[in-house]
Amino acid sequence: MTDQTTSPADTPVFRMQKMYIKDFSFESPNAPQVFLVKNQSPHVDFNLQLKNNKIDEDHWEVSIQLTAKILDKNNEESVMFIVEIEHAAVFLLKNIPEEHHARVLAVDCALMLFPFTRQVVSQVAVDGGFMPFLMEPINFVALYDNAQRTEKDS
Repeated sequence: MTDQTTSPADTPVFRMQKMYIKDFSFESPNAPQVFLVKNQSPHVDFNLQLKNNKIDEDHWEVSIQLTAKILDKNNEESVMFIVEIEHAAVFLLKNIPEEHHARVLAVDCALMLFPFTRQVVSQVAVDGGFMPFLMEPINFVALYDNAQRTEKDS
């Protein structure tokens, strides 16, 4: 029987080291009139993109770029508010095999960062005079798997 242990120097390390907002915009172009309309039925145009950038041998920046345009479904011309954010974090990936980097960056990092992005967006909606904008959780595993299938099919 052999003892296969890894030394502390070889142990995989994955953690978020710093989170920050790179870019942020909130607009309510139809205020104050938008607050006077009764029976609004919000409709959301939503776009989300993930980006990653290698900083050095062990550090990666992962960012969520999100744009949400909230319209009154009864009057598509009436924009309630628009929020755009690029929310990012620096992650340490040490002793993680290179073949796993793409999935860790697209799934694990996004899963750690997104709840904070969601909170920032929700809070700014409240600060802008609206009800909290609660984004549904996003299945980053499914997004990654679909992207991989699409790449293979191309």
